[in-house]
Amino acid sequence: MSHLYDYIPVVVMAVVAFGFVATTMVATHWLGPRRKTRVKEETFECGIESQGNARSPFSIKYFLVAILFVLFDVEVIFMYPWAVNFRELGLFGLMEMFTFMGLMIVGLVYIIRRGALKWE
Repeated sequence: MSHLYDYIPVVVMAVVAFGFVATTMVATHWLGPRRKTRVKEETFECGIESQGNARSPFSIKYFLVAILFVLFDVEVIFMYPWAVNFRELGLFGLMEMFTFMGLMIVGLVYIIRRGALKWE
């Protein structure tokens, strides 16, 4: 039971944080101006006039490159702890990293051979 008392400050902080957010949102909704004009209803993107429909289809290549970037970016995240603990892991850790890197390189070669990175 004494362990539950240790979490009281965390609960109080969460209640205060959520209360602040809720109070701020309600206050700005009630106190803010309610003038709707045609100009305010238009979309705004970096000061440039909007063109066309926002629902226009994108090429699947764009999403494929984005997913591949995230995949290989996460690879670096896995390499950082290995590099920090390189000496403690020894030869076993080195072989594990070579295996991991080998699998990633095989995946990259497969992607390149399939033409996933070619923009046509």
